[in-house]
Formats: sequence, structure tokens, C-alpha cells
Amino acid sequence: MADRTVADLVVERLRAWRVPRVFGYPGAALAPLVGALLDAGGDPAFVPARHEETAAFMATGHAKFTGGIGVCLATQGPSAVHLLNGLYDAKLDNKPVVAIIGEDVDGPLGGAHEEIGLSRLFGDVCNQFIRYGRRPDQVPVLLDQAFRTAAATRSPTCVVLPRALQVTSVPDLLPQTAGVVTATPGAPLARVLPHAADLDAAASLLGAGQRVAMLVGQGAHGAAGEIVALADRLGAGVATSLLGKPVLDERLPFHTGVLGAVGTPAAAQLMGGCDTLLLVGTNDPWTDWFPMPGQVRTVQIDVDGRRIGARYPVDVPLVGDAAETLRALLARVPERPNAAWRRVVRSTVDRWRTVAADRVAAPAEPLNPQLVLRELSARLPARAAVAVDIGSVVYWYARHLELPPGVQARLCGTLGSMGCALPYAVAAKLAEPDQPVLALLGDGAMQLNGLAELITVAHHWTEWPDPRLVVLVLNNRDQSGVGDGRPPGLPVGRRPDVPYAGWARLLGLHGVRVDRPDLVGAAWDEVLAADRPSVLEAVVDPTVPLEVPEPALADLRGLLVDGEAARRVRERVSQTEAIAAEDLV
Repeated sequence: MADRTVADLVVERLRAWRVPRVFGYPGAALAPLVGALLDAGGDPAFVPARHEETAAFMATGHAKFTGGIGVCLATQGPSAVHLLNGLYDAKLDNKPVVAIIGEDVDGPLGGAHEEIGLSRLFGDVCNQFIRYGRRPDQVPVLLDQAFRTAAATRSPTCVVLPRALQVTSVPDLLPQTAGVVTATPGAPLARVLPHAADLDAAASLLGAGQRVAMLVGQGAHGAAGEIVALADRLGAGVATSLLGKPVLDERLPFHTGVLGAVGTPAAAQLMGGCDTLLLVGTNDPWTDWFPMPGQVRTVQIDVDGRRIGARYPVDVPLVGDAAETLRALLARVPERPNAAWRRVVRSTVDRWRTVAADRVAAPAEPLNPQLVLRELSARLPARAAVAVDIGSVVYWYARHLELPPGVQARLCGTLGSMGCALPYAVAAKLAEPDQPVLALLGDGAMQLNGLAELITVAHHWTEWPDPRLVVLVLNNRDQSGVGDGRPPGLPVGRRPDVPYAGWARLLGLHGVRVDRPDLVGAAWDEVLAADRPSVLEAVVDPTVPLEVPEPALADLRGLLVDGEAARRVRERVSQTEAIAAEDLV
């Protein structure tokens, strides 16, 4: 019987933390650990990616879709460098990931082949915890600390394990050098509630508001019922951040949509017309679309007190879990539904929906990308998971893909890195193989890493009870770097075309190419009914304008406001207040 090694010990700790799979790219410095994972019988499974960057994206995608802790592996040097993008995604979107790095340096450190100072390399992205393993008895403690820190801080952590340590034999009973404790991955460490006095102050502020708006972010996942109940009690309108889009049913008549550059004019108008603002679990960086400071009184709910007031001035801070805090507020806020303000909000929503339908129906050559996303809305399977890449596809997703309750959607929201969608989709599908998964991306992201990661899909799909993993590629052949809707006169830089649907068929998957508006719906029906993963290649017009909504009272946001600009602002303020006053009478 082979001796038990540190690599086996790592596998045991991963099991103790209920890690279902580990994503990575094998190399010599990790060979002992990869071998132990392959001998583990799938508990946990080792999922080799085509590149270390996509392995890190998969680990982050696992954390985003499951609420657990993602784990990725890489070796020293360039392999470790490639992890950074996915780990920064985890850091900026507050997701727990543990990176395990194999190091194999002979002789003294400093200038060895493929040697990079790992502590400094990961010192920022894994600033909460980065440690080296030096002795077998340290390894369980280091791993437990890495997992606990990742869960507690919702951030990536790093453990470096030299190859020589991985192959070291260990006794069945290691000396107890420190407490070794496990916990459920991703679960809140404690119930967090604000103080009663702060809840009372927040309830008083919200109850006094005449035109209440709520901005909901990803931190409000699981609190949809409480948000709707409070909005109804106050007669409030609701907008979401981009990351908060899946939190609420977007068919609600007072839901104005996503706020920001990729969002809707209805959401911008909600911010411009409100006098009271409740921020729930959001760290939205698009503050140009927020109300002007001084326009509103504000309450902010966030489980991380460091985020309170980081984006916008706050009158009453509430540090607590979103659902728990909202329930406590509901017990205190008076029943003051403002029907007049609700009518104003609903009118802006109705106008936006009319505008959105007109944009979808606008002619394009050959396809309007907005039409492609709108046709998916009516066909989106229940319990689906949606992974969205970065680029113009985000605009069309934010405005035109209506997410029903129960559908998860994730993207690299804060870092904004291309190439995340297909790795996310793989992670989501491996976590829930009986749910349909969709990846929405452009041809740039598909060429960046999607073509390679389709190999991963082809390798695993026969294990899935529900084989539906659909990859939408919006093929606009644009490499100008500015996305769709370029200013008039700017030439379109043509990206070399690739037969994306044909590549899928070469891998044994299903592929459909569509370039006619009347066939878009049928194309979606075909790929969603296929008996294997599919690529839907939609050939779209690169000149369809992005139509960034104007921020409410945008003229006030510059450092200089001339007389004419000030006059326009006064007129817009007067119009907004007149509409509200008319409905409030």
C-alpha cells in the first residue's frame, strides 16, 4: 500500500470542506496533487480547463452560481500569472475562491526557471490570505484558514505548496498544531442585524418619503419577497444594478430595469424624480446615474460595513443581511402606499417598454442583436442559468432579456473582463447537470477563449442528464474596440470570421447559423430542443446604436455649468416635480 502523502491530505481537506470539483491546468509542479485528485474517484473531481485563466473563471463562476467556495489550481510562473484575471473577478464581485499553487524550484530561490515571487504576485488579489506550506503538519491548518478566510471575507485566498512537500509521506495522525475546523462553504458565518435604533431611524426616514426609489444589487439575492413587500408598502419604484438584475421578477409594473450605462431610461428617470432612496446590497459603480447628492435622503443596507457610503452619501446606514434587515424594516415602516408616485413610475416603465419594442423591431443588416435577445426571453427555460460575457451583449442582455423568477444570471460585473461567459457556463452546468445553461457572448470573447473551452464542453456533456448548454455567439465581426453603435463615420474594423456553428459540429456538438430575422425564433427553438450542447451563431449588425440612457439631471454633474445648461436643468427639474405634483394632488 502506497504511503499517504501531503497531496492525499489536501484531497481530504477538500472533502472536509465539501468541495465538489477543482478547476485547473495540470503541470509538473502540481503533478502529485493532480494525481491524488484523479485517484479520488470524483470526490472531489478534477476538471482540466484549456487555460489557467478559464480555470480561475470557472472557480469564480462556481462560487457565483452555487454560493459555495470555488477552487482552482495552477503551477508557478506563467501558469500562476494566468490565474490573476479570474481571481480579480472574484475579488471585485466578492466571491470566495481558494487558489492552490504548485511550486517546483530546485536550489536557492531567486532567478530559477519559471520562478516568480508568488507572495508579491498574489499580494493584492489575495491580500486577505496568502501562505506557503513548509511542513506536512502545517497543510491542514493552512487550507482550513484559507477556506475560512475566503468565506468570511468573500474574497480569493491562496496557498502555495512546493512539489517536494506534496510527495512527502505523512502519518495517519498529524500533531495538533492548531485548531482545525470546517464549515459549510459559502454559508453566512453569523446572522447580522442592525441595531434597533438604526432600524427605527431608517423606518422613520423611509416612511416620510413622498417619492421613494429602491436600488437593488446582488447582495439582495434571496430577498425578493421582502423587497416587493416593502416597495408596495411605500409605493416605491425599483431599479437594479447590473449584478442585481436576477434578484426580482422584471415583469413587475414598478420595476424600471437596470440602472447605468447599459440600463434603461426608466431607471434613470426613477433616480431623477425620487426624494428618498433605499440601497439594498449594491455597490454599483455607475454613480453618474444616481440622484444628485442632496436631492434625496438615503438608507443603505449592506452586510459589509465597509461598503456603506462608499458610492453615495448615506443618512442612515444599516449593516446587516438584506432579507433579515428588510423584514425588520417591514415591522417598523408605516403603511403609506403612494399611488400617485407609483403611477408616475409605471408610466415611465410603460414608455420604456414601448421604446424597447421599437428598438427590437428596427431594421438591421442582417440581424438586429436586440431581436436575438428578445426572442430568447419568451423561450428561456425555467430554472435556467445564464452566463453573460462583456461587450455589447451586456447592453442587449440588460435591457431585452427578461429574467423570470428562478433563473440565475451571472457576469463579470465589476472587473468587466471578456472571456468569462463560457467558463461560467461550464461551472454552472457541472454544478447542476440537470439544468439548462446558456452562455451569451460576442465573437470577440468566443475567439478569445470560447473556441477552446468548447472542447471542455465536448468532453463532459455525455455525463449530463439534461444536455442543454447553449452558447449564443453574436457575430458582428467588429474589432474596432468601441463596440456596437460607433459614431458616424468611424470605420468598422473587421475581425476575421470564424464558422462558430461549424466548429461546434466538428466537436460533435450541435451548431446553427442564423442571419434572417424571420428565422431567429425557430433557431432558438432548435438549439433549445437539441439532444446535445449547441452553438447558435447569430450574424448581427455592428452599427446598431447602444443608446446609453441620459443620466437624470446630467447637466449638473460637470464641474462647470453655464447659464444655458442651468436653464435646461431648472426646466427638467420643474417638469419632473410638476408631473409628480399633478399625480400627488
